[in-house]
Amino acid sequence: MKTENFSRRRFIGTGMLAAAGMALASKTSFANSIFADKPNSLINGVQIGVITYSFRSMPGSVEQLLQYCKDCNINAIELMGDAAEAYAGAPKYTSGSTDFAAKMADWRMNAPMDKFAEIRKMYNDAGIKIYAWKPNALGSKNTDAEINYAFNAAGALGCTHVTVELPEDDELTQRLGDKATEHKIYVGYHAHTQATPTLWDTALRQSDYNAINLDIGHYVAGTSSSPVDFILKNSDRIVSMHIKDRKFKNGPNAPWGQGDTPIKEVLALMKKKKYKFPATIELEYNIPAGSDAVKEVIKCREYAKNALA
Repeated sequence: MKTENFSRRRFIGTGMLAAAGMALASKTSFANSIFADKPNSLINGVQIGVITYSFRSMPGSVEQLLQYCKDCNINAIELMGDAAEAYAGAPKYTSGSTDFAAKMADWRMNAPMDKFAEIRKMYNDAGIKIYAWKPNALGSKNTDAEINYAFNAAGALGCTHVTVELPEDDELTQRLGDKATEHKIYVGYHAHTQATPTLWDTALRQSDYNAINLDIGHYVAGTSSSPVDFILKNSDRIVSMHIKDRKFKNGPNAPWGQGDTPIKEVLALMKKKKYKFPATIELEYNIPAGSDAVKEVIKCREYAKNALA
């Protein structure tokens, strides 16, 4: 009888444990089902992102760009300015328009920041962070009101920085640096093949909020050398980095792994040093017949994943 009672208690206890285990498994499965569609491109501590310019060959509303990012399993982006401004109600460019810049300047003075906040929520709800914004509002011909608008919109989008081509005009980098300091949002200056190890020095001296948006493909093409030493020296001033493959001596863009850019070495360095700035996929090589931008960005992400394994 004692043996029977013991067996019964053991059966009940085992059953309760099994039921608890099934409940836990059910909760886990439920949680996984909730987050299964959330993209994730944080790979071994390195944030892989994408600039939405990579999808320029495809329809480009903010909703469509969001879907492309989800399809590519990428959870962090640099957003080009045109899609966000279109969503916010900016005037549409018409061919032959001679006063479009003036129309945009007028619109930007009273642009609705709540529309940019809507974009942020839309992306955040999908599991995607917008870490940078590249508006066409940071040039020498743009008014102070437009520049303030650019930083305000970046803040509404949740960005840590805006990006812009590095101007030759030192007065402009001082002006942007001063505005960046006011808004506490960095300016990441992008360069093409004019890049040298000292190209950013003046801008970096002008303001703590002037920073580097390094493109390792352009750097390699322009200097015919590895960017690793530059990254090691300037890692504390880099806010984001474009990843692409190019050949030395101003060579062409190439599918990843077919050029001279040490993409694997750079990503390994980011992993080793625990750099927190994102590595941004920028698709610039010619898309092969039968493929599209999403498929090629997926290939680039897989290349990065394998490099960081």
